[in-house]
This record gives sequence, C-alpha cells and structure tokens, in this order.
Amino acid sequence: MNWTPEAESAVGKVPFFVRKRVKAQVEKEALSAGKRRVDIDDVRAAQARYLNNMEREIKGYRIDACFGSGGCPNRTIESDGLFRRIEETLQNADLLDFLKTHVSGPLKFHHEFTVTLADCPNACSQPQIRDIGIIGAAVPGVSDEECTGCGACVAACKETAVRLEDDGKTPRIDMGRCLYCGSCAAGCPTGAIMTKDKGYRVLLGGKLGRHPRLGMELSGLFNEDEVVEIVGECLRFYKEKGQNGERFAALVSESDAWRLSGR
Repeated sequence: MNWTPEAESAVGKVPFFVRKRVKAQVEKEALSAGKRRVDIDDVRAAQARYLNNMEREIKGYRIDACFGSGGCPNRTIESDGLFRRIEETLQNADLLDFLKTHVSGPLKFHHEFTVTLADCPNACSQPQIRDIGIIGAAVPGVSDEECTGCGACVAACKETAVRLEDDGKTPRIDMGRCLYCGSCAAGCPTGAIMTKDKGYRVLLGGKLGRHPRLGMELSGLFNEDEVVEIVGECLRFYKEKGQNGERFAALVSESDAWRLSGR
C-alpha cells in the first residue's frame, strides 16, 4: 500500500518494538475505509486508537525474525522451522494469563516476553536486546583441498579474521575475530576453507529501558532442538521467579544463564 512521505515519517517515529504492529493497523483501517494511500491523518487516528487499547493488543510474548527468509544474501542458516517451533512453545506457555495474574494495573508492551531470531551475525532483528536472542552461525575451517591463493576468502571477511601465510597458499583463520558468518567458506572457489559446523548462538537477558544491557551469550553453538529446549527452560524459570511483571533480564544472572543452557 502507498504511503505519503508525511505518513511514512510519522510512523517512523513510533517506537521500533511496536512499529510493525502500528503500521499494520494503519493499513488495515485505511483499506477498510476504501483508501489506497495512507496519509498523516490515518496514522494519527490509528495510533491514538492503538495506544488507547494497548492491553487488547498484548498476547504475552513477541517473536520477531530478520529478513533472511525473504532472500537475504547474508543468510547463514535457515531458521524458518525453528521460528515456528519457538512460537508454538511461547503459545503453550500461557504467558498472557501469567502476566494478568502477576502485573498490577494494565498490561503494556514492555511486559511481553521477547524472542528474536537473526539468520546471520549482522543481527538486523536486534537479538542482543531481547529476552532471548538467537543468531545463526557457520563455523569455518581449513580443509585438505588445495588453496590457489586467490585471496577470495580474505576479501570476503569483514572482520580481517582470514589471512594467507607467507607462501600465499595456506589460509589461516583467527577464531578470536571470527563471527561465524560463513562468508569466507562461501567465497572460496576450491573448498580450501569449508563450513565445519552450523548452529545457533544464544543470548539471554538483553533489554533496553532505564537500565539497558546486552544479552549474555551462552558458550558454544546449539542445534535446533537444543535452542527450543533452552527457550522452554527460560520460560519455566521466568514464570517461577517472576512476581510483579519483571523483565526476564531483571531475573536472570550469569550463573542462571549457564544452568539454563543445559551444559
């Protein structure tokens, strides 16, 4: 649907964590009114109704993903199936009923439990500031295939984690710099650098607000089943420890995060 520049500017000022919901509501109401173009009046009217009826929009959790499934060239791993499994886990946790019995006063969006998936370390969906952030990862390694010294792997790595030895034909990977994006293996024409393993990095307890912090990263990579299990354990912990609608980040410590990882 087309938007006027003024309308686009106005919706861009809506807090990012509800922007998609507000934009969808604006378009829905404009279409129901027979309009094909959204203007500033549509935005203001829909936004006012939306904020005044915020509690009716809350479902207890929010799960987001990046644009990887839309054909993003940076995609490291396909998380579509994992997204559906996590959403089912969140639905089964009855978080809305939990919040209604533990929060005094009306529910607001910041009460919702948040999970975000990112299909690569670019992390466009901001997993570092969610209750649970999940990032696709591809671990590179040097294979037995002959290196031609073309330098494609070096050029592909934005972290300068890949170099060629003095002979020009022996690749080396600095794993301390590597972000597991998979670009070096994808760019290597001979397979001298390969993908050794794929999985997910998991971060717990990220948040914004008055006391922001980045999520604590669990050690190692996790497969899809392990990620779903971690999400389930986190939800059980959250419902056991939460008393007054506290954010997950306010409840979970580093020692808790280690225990919730199951390792």
